[in-house]
Amino acid sequence: MSGVVDLAAVKAAGEAKAKAEQARAEAARQGGSAAVPPSALVIDVDEAGFERDILQRSAEVPVVIDFWAEWCEPCKQLGPLLERLAAEYNGRFLLAKIDVDANQMLMQQFGIQGIPAVFAVVAGQALPLFQGAAPEQQIRETLDQLIQVAEERFGLTGIAVDADAADARPAAPVAGPYDALLEAAVVALDSGDLAGAVQAYKNVLAEAPGHPEAKLGLAQAELLRRVQDMDPAQVRKDAAEKPADVTAQIAAADLDLVGGHVEDAFGRLVETARVTVGEDRNAARVRLLELFEVVGPEDPRVTKARSALARVLY
Repeated sequence: MSGVVDLAAVKAAGEAKAKAEQARAEAARQGGSAAVPPSALVIDVDEAGFERDILQRSAEVPVVIDFWAEWCEPCKQLGPLLERLAAEYNGRFLLAKIDVDANQMLMQQFGIQGIPAVFAVVAGQALPLFQGAAPEQQIRETLDQLIQVAEERFGLTGIAVDADAADARPAAPVAGPYDALLEAAVVALDSGDLAGAVQAYKNVLAEAPGHPEAKLGLAQAELLRRVQDMDPAQVRKDAAEKPADVTAQIAAADLDLVGGHVEDAFGRLVETARVTVGEDRNAARVRLLELFEVVGPEDPRVTKARSALARVLY
């Protein structure tokens, strides 16, 4: 996909309809599409599976795409609502969830400026539905219109759902030695007890220093604890007025990251390391490394920022 295609474009719609009919005919020739369990109505999709899981499936059912991220608070409200509606509509549409942090290319291809953002793909044609945590009634009306267009213009009637089918879910993993401590950390986070969450993660790391889930959880909990009592306006003001003040820049970088502005946070600390020396430079470096842990070492933005930091330091 090179961008969003307007469904009102007659030529594009005609071609899409022909492709959808061809795909359905091929599926029928091979015995038709089997009914799916209810759990298959909501799927996680990445860049590698986009064509298979979204473009190809859109020839038989409208695919609604929920672009989200773990740090996005409105996403946490919208996501469960869309999942509930996917179950309620019982195969009239398929919900595909895409984590924008892990799939930057798809985010760029759809031209997304903010999340949550919801699109649909019908017979290979994409269109924007809405952005932000819209009211449920508005979402229902949008879905009803989408389903109507899909059926009338492309002949898509959805997929069959077998409520009695066994979900193809992996067996529950055997509890590990630190699962109780990790669960305690999650409970503490959910209740707003950030100090308790920090301590729970530290308890795991005391016995298993390299535990990846505990390292990530500790970095996230400590970040949230640092920013919870900040005055964002004052922090931004101080950072703007004191570009060489390492304390001001570190605080602003924390706010940047919590707000989802990952590259801004990294860039701010790299620049602070560039214009400072001694203990101040080291403080900026250490905080940047801590923020790398929050985002994850495999994230391409972390790789890029590591290189930038190395150029500044060495």
